[in-house]
Amino acid sequence: MKTRAILLAAGKGTRMKSALPKVLHSLCGRPLLWYVVTALRHAGIDEIIVVANEELQGKLDAFDVRTVLQKEQLGTGHAVKIALDAMEQDADGKIVVASGDMPLVPGALYAEVLAALARDVAMVLMTAKMPMPSNFGRIIRKDAAIEQIVEVRDATSEQLAVDEMNAGVYAFAESALRQVVEQLNNTNAQGEYYLTDAVAHFVRDRKTVLPLLVEDHRHVLGINDRVELADAHAQLNARLCHSHMLAGVTIIDPLTTYLEPELQIGADTVIYPNTHIGRLSDIGRGCVVGPNTRISASVLDDDVHVRESVIFDSHIGSGTTIGPFAHIRGGADLGQNVRVGNFVEIKKSRLAKGAKASHLSYLGDATIGEDTNIGAGTITCNYDGQNKHQTIIGKNVRIGSNTSIIAPRTIGDGALTGASSVVTHDIAPGERVAGNPARPLGKRR
Repeated sequence: MKTRAILLAAGKGTRMKSALPKVLHSLCGRPLLWYVVTALRHAGIDEIIVVANEELQGKLDAFDVRTVLQKEQLGTGHAVKIALDAMEQDADGKIVVASGDMPLVPGALYAEVLAALARDVAMVLMTAKMPMPSNFGRIIRKDAAIEQIVEVRDATSEQLAVDEMNAGVYAFAESALRQVVEQLNNTNAQGEYYLTDAVAHFVRDRKTVLPLLVEDHRHVLGINDRVELADAHAQLNARLCHSHMLAGVTIIDPLTTYLEPELQIGADTVIYPNTHIGRLSDIGRGCVVGPNTRISASVLDDDVHVRESVIFDSHIGSGTTIGPFAHIRGGADLGQNVRVGNFVEIKKSRLAKGAKASHLSYLGDATIGEDTNIGAGTITCNYDGQNKHQTIIGKNVRIGSNTSIIAPRTIGDGALTGASSVVTHDIAPGERVAGNPARPLGKRR
């Protein structure tokens, strides 16, 4: 027996007013569709089939799903039939039908719908009590049992007053679903084949349809325009902050802290307002991050302090302090107890334990040894117009303010450059240089 899911994602999404397919719009750093696919997999779904339109079909390779093309948008029932025709039949199979624009549905709810699909049940559907007015289809009951689902355009004024609505997530016995899709017709206001008409068919044939009332209607809200996308972002970000706070992270203001899924943040870390952390970053224990900080695809070891700075694609060692207004990027690797101060940019460079660059410097394609001090205004001139070159600076070096180092260049342990030096030759260990071009002044003691 297989458990499969059909994801409906062929709608044109015209209300987004975008050239990008709706389900690929970003929500907290991931496409909408990513959340649905991830939740279904957490619920134990074996295979996912996405019903796509022509604009979307060639853009789903990263999701590891099967796709089928719905050339004409003739309704949800038509979309499901296309997917079923492309699937190998399984008489005992279970099928979840969900929408690709509902990223807030937790995996636990999909699992709950599947668990309710017992052997003698043809269909389980999620319902929710929605705020009025609403464009969701209404759940019409008779003597507490579900009788039918009525779409808004086909509903009477009395039916529109019903506040229990169809959430748009279903689980079917596969054999029952295959039978019922052949019975659907398009005699309705939109001229489409509604999957929701399956309820009335099952009721007529005395097959069991079970409702599953969702306690929080916000879990099943779909996204149709940019306003709803922003609302979903606020809800999802609140969930992410809530989860990390329960795990021992202090978030001073969750409303102005912006997180993504799949982050690791250690206990006793404090995050100050207007901080963005994303792209699988890993923050250690006891760190202080923010305010006004962006961290992306980076690892911060324990006890790192970062404020008013940007860190992309880099590693920061324990006990290091960064900021304010520093920019660390491009595979930079900072060791333990490093100090990077205001208006310092570090790109694709390694700073060993205890190194310092406190003010107004650019260090690109450089290796800097332990306890070396980089004076204010220092630049590693790593680009010759065609290629990037390396600068290697040893241990216990003192680089004077406004020094320019013309790469490729090696500066030995214990060396010193005078202020405003232009280093055009390698410097031996312990040597002192100054001037433009920098000339030897003798050895440092």
